[in-house]
Amino acid sequence: MPPTEHQILTSYLLPPAQLPAIISLQEFVSLFPKALQESAASQIRSLYRDLQSQRNTVVDSVSAEIDAEAKRGKALRRHVARQARRQAEDAEEHDDELEIERMLGAVSEAHIPKHTLETIIPGLEDAISELESQLQLLEEEEASLLASVKQTVGDMSDLRYGRLANPKLPDQVLEGLADLQDTCKIKN
Repeated sequence: MPPTEHQILTSYLLPPAQLPAIISLQEFVSLFPKALQESAASQIRSLYRDLQSQRNTVVDSVSAEIDAEAKRGKALRRHVARQARRQAEDAEEHDDELEIERMLGAVSEAHIPKHTLETIIPGLEDAISELESQLQLLEEEEASLLASVKQTVGDMSDLRYGRLANPKLPDQVLEGLADLQDTCKIKN
């Protein structure tokens, strides 16, 4: 059986997507100047963990997009099949010879296709699953947007009242800037 769209996207976009598979902590530390490797080791590890967290977020996002794309592909295939079925029915309905035969009584009413419960139920089940998947995608998008707005509002509130979620942040920023200045002096 040929690979599915989901399998193809997953195999090409996700492995080896985790940061440790791309670069280890030791390799990451070795990218910094020797003077900083020991003096700023905890900051380098913190930076590595932050990059790892960001990378994991991206991988999770890509995985969710792959799932959504697979659902959209399935819905698109159903839509194309429905369109083809409708076109076939329309072509059959507009067949002039068949109309003439019907008028002359050569074709009995028994040959006219009729929908039964067995033919309607699969189509309805497909439509239900398609609507449910679209509803789920909309709910996920709504939750994501709401969380983003709440985060932005919270961040703006902190700035307005001069409070920061991390009270040590100004000191950490100043310390980081001092380290950056020292690094620039070492290189020059």
